[in-house]
Amino acid sequence: MNVADSLSVSEERVASYRSPELQAIFGITLMAVLGVSSIAPALPRIAATLGVSAGQVGLLVTAFTLPGVLLTTVAGILADRYGRLRVLLPGLILFAIAGTACVFVTSFSPLIALRVVQGIGASAIGSINVTLIGDLFVDRQRTTAMGLNASVLSIGTAAYPAVGGALAMVAWSAPFALALLAVPVAVLAVRRLHVAPKGHKADLNAYFGDLWKIVRRREVLALFFASTAIFILLYGAYITFLPFLMSDRFGSTPLGIGLLMAGLSASTATTSANLGRLAASLGEVNVMRVGFVVFALGLALIPMVPAVWALIAPAVLLGFAFATTIPVVMVLLTAIAPVDRRGAVMSLNGTVLRLGQTLGPPVMAMIYRSAGIDAVFYFGAVFALFLAVLMTWAVRR
Repeated sequence: MNVADSLSVSEERVASYRSPELQAIFGITLMAVLGVSSIAPALPRIAATLGVSAGQVGLLVTAFTLPGVLLTTVAGILADRYGRLRVLLPGLILFAIAGTACVFVTSFSPLIALRVVQGIGASAIGSINVTLIGDLFVDRQRTTAMGLNASVLSIGTAAYPAVGGALAMVAWSAPFALALLAVPVAVLAVRRLHVAPKGHKADLNAYFGDLWKIVRRREVLALFFASTAIFILLYGAYITFLPFLMSDRFGSTPLGIGLLMAGLSASTATTSANLGRLAASLGEVNVMRVGFVVFALGLALIPMVPAVWALIAPAVLLGFAFATTIPVVMVLLTAIAPVDRRGAVMSLNGTVLRLGQTLGPPVMAMIYRSAGIDAVFYFGAVFALFLAVLMTWAVRR
């Protein structure tokens, strides 16, 4: 199938939860977030069983995510040249094999090694899912599909810790067995995503020359920066320092903190499912601008709340903000990137997104040490307003 054929197919495709192609992409997305969230509740038990410290057991997360920082862009380039499925399917199988092998190890070093291998497989998963949405859907249907995919991601992010925690009650290694789910996902991808672009082996100099022309455009650089910034705010202010605020100021338990964070995921899922309608009313760029303003409002409210129950309001606002920013960034990037460069562009976005996850905690920690915990959220609010202004200037559609 050539590019024109694949695009003509996508023009007829309607985005809904019933779409066979989109259901396969949902499966890929759920695998993309499985690797960390499902084992997080088991980390204390792993540390106790294998005789390692809390700092050492955290390497199970780093060992898994680091290959993605290094290899996600490579996976995108290969997907452009050799086809989406030829990169995706080996990634899913490697993810399944290495993840399941973790169940059978009895010491820490082999566990770390297997997590690195599993992370290599995952590096081919986390950006190809949204690349496929760009390939198979166009215009408003693409926005709807990206929103539905974000809602599924949010459901997985909320559900996996509960499932992993329940399995960890049986055995510390049991949550790793969930990686086997990647096998039926691979089968589903083969059966339902055969219409995906097969790859275009253009001259490498021409390929990278065209790619450079795309990524240096003002709107693309701004969208990459937005991806990094969103995850600095989410992982730095919300995920890292909100638990400390709740514990120190209100005496919240880990269960209470987890339930509040589940509220963000629920808000994100609800909003994302209706993203297509919002975009139809306001346009994608305006939805994103509103999202950053709501981001600022939610972060600014956190230090002001008088009681722990009042944190529900900023959690809902932040869920709305996340749902109206990062999926729209991906929609806009897939629209800008031509099909034979889309894998690389979306993988570059995946790389800068992971950079935001990595930078968020230390950046906000510096603010915390110098000005206190309230300043973390006020700084985040000002930063979000800056992003709203930046998107107004840099991105027009």
